[in-house]
Order: sequence, then C-alpha cells, then structure tokens
Amino acid sequence: MKEIVGVTLQENGKMEYYSIDKFKLKKGYNVLVKTDRGIEFGKVVTDIHPIDTSKLKKELKSIYKLATKQDYYTHRKNMKDAKDAYRKCQTLAHKHKLDMRILDANYTFDRDQLMFKFYAEARVDFRELTKELAAIYKTRIELRQVGVRDKAKQIGGYGSCGQTLCCSRFLNDFDSVSISMAKNQNISLNPSKINGICGRLLCCLKYEDACYKECKKGLPVLGSEVETKEGKGKVIQIDILNRTYKILLTNGNIMEETCAEN
Repeated sequence: MKEIVGVTLQENGKMEYYSIDKFKLKKGYNVLVKTDRGIEFGKVVTDIHPIDTSKLKKELKSIYKLATKQDYYTHRKNMKDAKDAYRKCQTLAHKHKLDMRILDANYTFDRDQLMFKFYAEARVDFRELTKELAAIYKTRIELRQVGVRDKAKQIGGYGSCGQTLCCSRFLNDFDSVSISMAKNQNISLNPSKINGICGRLLCCLKYEDACYKECKKGLPVLGSEVETKEGKGKVIQIDILNRTYKILLTNGNIMEETCAEN
C-alpha cells in the first residue's frame, strides 16, 4: 500500500496521481514533480488516499519536493515568459504562413523545454518555425498538435446546459462517445442537440449511458409489435427511466404498460 495525491500541472489540466513518500501534504499545497518532460510545478488537488500498488497499470511516480516560496516565484516568471513566447509564436506562425492556431505555451519548471500546443485542420510543416523558436529561446522546443476537443478545453465556454464546459471544468481525459449513446437515451439526432461547441458529440452523453442501458433491459423496441391483454398493438412511445411504454392497439386505442423490474 502507498499513499497518493492527485496533482495538476496546469489550470484545468489533466490530474495525475503521485506517491507522497515522506512528504506531509494537504490539498492546495504546491509541489515539484518529475515528468517525462522534466521537472514541473504542480498543485495538489485531492486529499491523501491509500492505494494497493499491485493494482496499478503503470509505475507510480513520486513527489520530487515541496515547492518553496522561491519556487512559486520562479513558476510565476515561467508563466509570464511563456505568455510572451505564445505571442511570439503566433507572430512567427503568421510570418511563415502556417495555417495553425497557437493555443498556449508553457515551460517546464527547469526551463528545459518550451512546449506550444496548436490546432490545425491538417498536418503542418513547422520545422522552420521550430528552428526559429529554438534560436530565440535557447531551449528544447516542442510543437504539439491537438484536436478540436482539446481546443475547446483550452479556450473554454458554456454548454447548452448553461454551465461552463465540462472539458474546461473537470474532465481530465476524453472518453470515446458514440452516436449509439444518443440513440440509447432517445435523444434527437439533430447535430445542434447532440454536438458540443467543438463540433463533436457531447461528452455528457457518456455520463448516463450505463444507466440507460440498464433501464432499457426488458423494454420493447420502439415500433415493434407486442401482444397485450387487449390484443395486438404497436409500440409508439417509450419512457426509459420510468420503464413504461405506450401501445397503439389495432382498434385505435392507446394503452400504457409498465415493464417489470429487471
């Protein structure tokens, strides 16, 4: 067993778990962690949890150190410099006539790498841009192309529910969402109803999919013919959550039936 905490490296960024080892941590503490990119500044966003390490799919990384006040000031300076680099990259991309939209830039804490995220409809040859950026900032440069869902997460906005986008607010990973999820929930397949501002299927279709699948068990298919105590009829309406359905009988009457518990 090990004790772990969740850490985010950027605001609205993906949360990852780290072993606390000898450190005494609380939610809200600033820490330094080792990542594939190098040493990065992060914030503890969960309470301490015990975990059975035998159940982990990959090796658990450890907190490198608690962040000091000076580390915090260094992090703030890195953020300020990254914003300047972001604007410079936008200018250079325009200069090189590259069809790409720069979304953000960030340094690792040790400034060993400067990464730019960008969105583009197609592949972009940014080799000359990378060389120019490396010559200016004297560090390792990475340009990472992201998808439209990442773009929406970065830019933010409001969904049709009136709340801040889930991807900007709390989603760390983008689960696969399929059109069958909308069908399972009897939602209109109108793109304006089932697509988010990113143009992809709404992430929230995934949230209740398992519940709807469970509630649909035993219910007839819409449009199917069923036998009732009053004769044969056609299923014309289904209420999945209440597990009821309406039947149009051959005599023109409409009756409602309740499905037995699963």
